Amino acid sequence: MRSLVRSFGPALTAGFVLAVLVWSIVLILAPQWAMLDRALTAPKRALDSSVAASLAQDSLTCISVLDAHAASDAAAAAGAGGLAVPSASGMAVPSMGGMAVPSASGGAARPYILQCDRADTHRAMVRANGVTEHLDTLYDLPQLAVRDSDPIETQKATAAEIAALAEALADRLRAEEATRSPYTAANFATLVQPVLIPMTPETRAIEDAQLSNRLLGLIGLRFERDGEIHARIGMITLTRTLVYAMLVTALALVLCYPIAYKVALATPPERAVWLFLGLVIPYAIVELMRVYAWTTIIDTNGLLNAVLTGSGLVAEPVQFKRMPGTVFLVVVYTYVLFMVFPIFNVMSTLDRNQIEAARDLGARAWRVHWRIVIPHAKPGIAVGCIATFMLAAGAFSVPRIISRGLQSEWFSQTIYNKFFESENSNVGAAYSFAYTLLCFGIVAVFMAVMRTRLKDFARVQS
Repeated sequence: MRSLVRSFGPALTAGFVLAVLVWSIVLILAPQWAMLDRALTAPKRALDSSVAASLAQDSLTCISVLDAHAASDAAAAAGAGGLAVPSASGMAVPSMGGMAVPSASGGAARPYILQCDRADTHRAMVRANGVTEHLDTLYDLPQLAVRDSDPIETQKATAAEIAALAEALADRLRAEEATRSPYTAANFATLVQPVLIPMTPETRAIEDAQLSNRLLGLIGLRFERDGEIHARIGMITLTRTLVYAMLVTALALVLCYPIAYKVALATPPERAVWLFLGLVIPYAIVELMRVYAWTTIIDTNGLLNAVLTGSGLVAEPVQFKRMPGTVFLVVVYTYVLFMVFPIFNVMSTLDRNQIEAARDLGARAWRVHWRIVIPHAKPGIAVGCIATFMLAAGAFSVPRIISRGLQSEWFSQTIYNKFFESENSNVGAAYSFAYTLLCFGIVAVFMAVMRTRLKDFARVQS
């Protein structure tokens, strides 16, 4: 700080510090705080009061649909001269709260109505630990349900009684919930919650024989309980994505290190410019367009299959969309510049005379790299690996477009589905926040192993 004041003066330094604080609060701390707040808040629909309110709404909707059904029957009877006209196979009357389901009862007193079927005080509530409880037993309600075998008036009376009980319970639970803390760790618990995987004996034998499932069993992500197979789906997806991201980072490093060395140290400057241009020009195209271009290459009727089948190397097109290696390849291609640029920037500051001196002293090529080039390029390697890992771990468009749902999803896709597909943003926020912390932890461990500090990264820009 003192050096900044001496260099730029108190006023400019204060403005710089203020800008950094505002940037940190607005772009880093505030979004993460909002995400954490949502992650620690239980979804409203998961609250017991919401379950009771939903039961009351279903019961009232059931009454409305039954009234409409009775009115339609009366109108049909009047139009037929007093003779009731049966409905075609018991077609259901559309409900106000949702689409009714076609009748499963044939000649029952009324067609099947979804809301009437859900008007049952014995409503199941699944807790975060996987235990199932029921509304009537938990809050000492009488067990009531609307039966389609009862007369219409009896069904309406039962639905009205259920609605009254549920509304009273919902009001009482809202008052109790208002006095409790709204924060809970249940959303985070869903990440490790086991899920029952129903399987036939034949399918189970095949699944148990797979090496990946054996590895999952060793680390406790897949296990047997009461003769049934359970899996921690969230943790499996998280673990798989982190492993994929690490493999992408390792592959990018293996590919980019020799490229950076060739351009920075093993090529005359005038030729290095052309090599670098050849590397950069393809990335002037928008990333999404480059990803879609890969789909034309790896598609069943794409360029690669056309070459393979045309040359007689394969008889049938290869399903590259189903191969995880295809996603690896495209992810590496997409983010390769984030690996090669930092390594090149640091390598270009190395005095070539050191390499020549080592060679004159008889050092072999691998020893020159191990003792001279790699130690000097270590900050660039660290920055490149961190950038590539974080981008690969958060990749969404590449695995979604390339695999087209034919491969196991990445964790970023799971988070997206929680926010926008299942409308469970609280759990999605918990997944997102936990994933961010975990990735930061992996980066911290990597920096400790590489023995690099934040100030070492300044060499990358020098």
